[in-house]
Amino acid sequence: MAVETGKTVFPGGLSARLLVLTVFFVMVSVVLIFVPSVARFRLAYLEDRIDAAHLAISALEATPDNMVSKQLTRELLAHVGAHGIVVHTPDKTLMLAPEMPPNVDATYDLRSQGMFAMIGDAMMTLSMSGNRVLRVLGVAPKDPAVTVEVLLDEQPMRTEMWRFGARVLEVSFVVSLITAALVYLSLQWLLVTPLKRLTASMIAFRKNPEDASHVETPSARGDEIGVAQRELAAMQETVRQALMQKEHLAALGAAVSKINHDLRGILSTVRLMSDRLSESDSPEVKRVTPSLVAAIDRAVALCTGTLNFTRQDGSPLHPSGFALRGLVAEVADSVQHPTGNGFMLTNEVATDFAVQADRDQLFRALENLARNAAEAGARHCAVRARRENGEVVLEVSDDGPGLAPKARENLFRPFAGSARPGGTGLGLAIVREVMRAHGGDIQLKASTGTGTVFALILPNS
Repeated sequence: MAVETGKTVFPGGLSARLLVLTVFFVMVSVVLIFVPSVARFRLAYLEDRIDAAHLAISALEATPDNMVSKQLTRELLAHVGAHGIVVHTPDKTLMLAPEMPPNVDATYDLRSQGMFAMIGDAMMTLSMSGNRVLRVLGVAPKDPAVTVEVLLDEQPMRTEMWRFGARVLEVSFVVSLITAALVYLSLQWLLVTPLKRLTASMIAFRKNPEDASHVETPSARGDEIGVAQRELAAMQETVRQALMQKEHLAALGAAVSKINHDLRGILSTVRLMSDRLSESDSPEVKRVTPSLVAAIDRAVALCTGTLNFTRQDGSPLHPSGFALRGLVAEVADSVQHPTGNGFMLTNEVATDFAVQADRDQLFRALENLARNAAEAGARHCAVRARRENGEVVLEVSDDGPGLAPKARENLFRPFAGSARPGGTGLGLAIVREVMRAHGGDIQLKASTGTGTVFALILPNS
């Protein structure tokens, strides 16, 4: 099947190919029937001549001197269709022949011929054009102790063989046509027509996957076609539901982004106003102001994270080769000072360790992991790199309290996998998107009360 944009082309459709193959294999079966049939007819023809010759020689046994007249000899030989007959009995040999029998061109002994030898002799007889005189030896049908020799022409036998072969071909051809038609119609009904329906359903679904009328209607068949129909229908329904959900989520995401943008502006104003409250002389105001400021900061961080996540539009990567140690040093500068809790990031990457990746996206992934560690309570984080099994493995470990069971269950799920109260869980989701865009992934290697280890996997450059 050749597929072009906007249309599907079927050069030499399945029906046509199926018809050609059916006719071809049926003709092969005709040949396989014809060859042994003709060989068997030749054997029967020669055995009939042997039988007739044995009966003809009985005329000699009826005379006192085992002799007959020349006229009767010619009549008996003409009845058998032979030039001469010789019969060997246990006690004597009888011969019926003219004065000068013709020279023998080939001898065939029917007593020792196998199937393949008979087929070869039959094909040789059909392939020749001239006449030959054959000497044929066989056993008398009623007396296995008697051997009969017959001299006969090959041309009459070849003519009879061609006539018999033509009848066999005619019958075989008619039977083959009927068989081919039945096989073809059966395969059309059982295989080709359902496949065409499946193909048409897939083409229509590809053009408009949201239209429920294009979903395949499965049959109750219990064979492979029925399984394919049911699986296709299930897949189409799943894809259609996923597309509808994606469309709804896209609309919801756009609305949330707008709300978050406006809410972030409002919260910034509130944050400024809360700073002025801290200057109040009221003890009660001073007591609640830190909690208010912290709550506002968490709300601003939530809005910022949500906006950053919804702005990811799957932009193409721009990979380049660079030294990884320099990138990790930039990540350390970015996360150590703003945290303000003495958080340290140790760069344990070798100086000459280079990778092939989008530098900005990889920076973002490492920065998210480091910030998550710092916000979860870690005081120290280390980044290592190695090549293993044809891949680049970046290992990020921290000395934090580890992930909570809920965080592990919803790891890498946006808004569900946060390890700290008030977190969005977007950091790990963003890291996974970045790594998978590179053809790699992120794995949780360990998480205990003494720390957590993540592994960032990249294809080896």
